[in-house]
Amino acid sequence: MFTVIEQAVEARLVAAAPRMPTIPATLRYDMRDPFAVHMSFPASATLEDVDVSWTFARELLAVGLGEAAGQGDVRVRPYGFERTVLEFHACEGTAIVHIRTGELRRFLTSTAMLVPVGDEHLYLDLDADLAELMREA
Repeated sequence: MFTVIEQAVEARLVAAAPRMPTIPATLRYDMRDPFAVHMSFPASATLEDVDVSWTFARELLAVGLGEAAGQGDVRVRPYGFERTVLEFHACEGTAIVHIRTGELRRFLTSTAMLVPVGDEHLYLDLDADLAELMREA
């Protein structure tokens, strides 16, 4: 059984230039961390020329498809019918990307087939997490 879902998406970086460049990005979901989604960008798409990965709640992504969501480092909102905007805020600056809403819906559907929404708590292994914390202490 698969425990991880990865999906490549086409992101359009919002910049001052009139044409938004397309950058590759990958959405990742691991059922061992059932509340989280990871989105990564390759070094070639970043100002610092290093791979960048953001982690945020699966629920944030789902809510953001229909209405503005998020108050912290990651914010999601619809942009018309076909696109969704993701904003990533860091001390170095803000990156804003547009992604096809259909791609995000397909990804969320796949994650829900792996871990149904509302059942995430059933996939947590609190004993293993506690043991890991104790080993690190």
